[in-house]
Amino acid sequence: MKFVLAFIVAAVGWSADSNRLSDAERAAGWRLLFDGSTTNGWLEITGKPFPANCWTVEDGSLKALVRPDGFQDIRTQDTFTSFDLEFDWKMGGDGNSGVKYFIRKVDEWNNKAGRQARARGLEYQLAGDANPDAASDPRRMAGALYSLIAPNPHLPPRIGAFNHSRLVVNGHRVEHWLNGTKVVEFDAGSPEVQKILGGPLTETSPISLQNHSSEAWFRNIKIRRLP
Repeated sequence: MKFVLAFIVAAVGWSADSNRLSDAERAAGWRLLFDGSTTNGWLEITGKPFPANCWTVEDGSLKALVRPDGFQDIRTQDTFTSFDLEFDWKMGGDGNSGVKYFIRKVDEWNNKAGRQARARGLEYQLAGDANPDAASDPRRMAGALYSLIAPNPHLPPRIGAFNHSRLVVNGHRVEHWLNGTKVVEFDAGSPEVQKILGGPLTETSPISLQNHSSEAWFRNIKIRRLP
């Protein structure tokens, strides 16, 4: 019976330990940004209520949906300055998503696919190597600072299984980690970064999950503020 249960857990990618903090984590100042069953604490990127048309909660994960009526990013209700963020994510081989921070603005528009709402800031890129965007430029592979810094080393993400990422923002010093390895480190105050942002840093902002018209799952999203 235990073997059967373990097989079921592995197959769906969920376990009873998901979306929980240990006593040691709580003592160290960590808190969950997603409780595993509700959308509490999350809004559409524009500040409107959570967009249930293109996001849902499934198997203990926040899931980006593919829909014919538009895609909106979501964001935390709270804002953060210096922080240590960890999260697990999963997608298909051609999937594309991202985690955005230092958000300067939000764009809204309508096209033939419906209403779109997108955060504009720095992006921890999430993509399978087979995604056309990632395949076109190493600066668009998983773990990259999107369109600016390629991950080094390049670590192909696990496809159809959960990966673990970490994003550390300590003042202007930023680190991207993928599956236990630091792949990007940079100074967010540098001219190159400010150019891609289109202006100076927004020091305090929410954290956003991107719906880039492909299925993506997020769980174990936890954060601790840094002094």
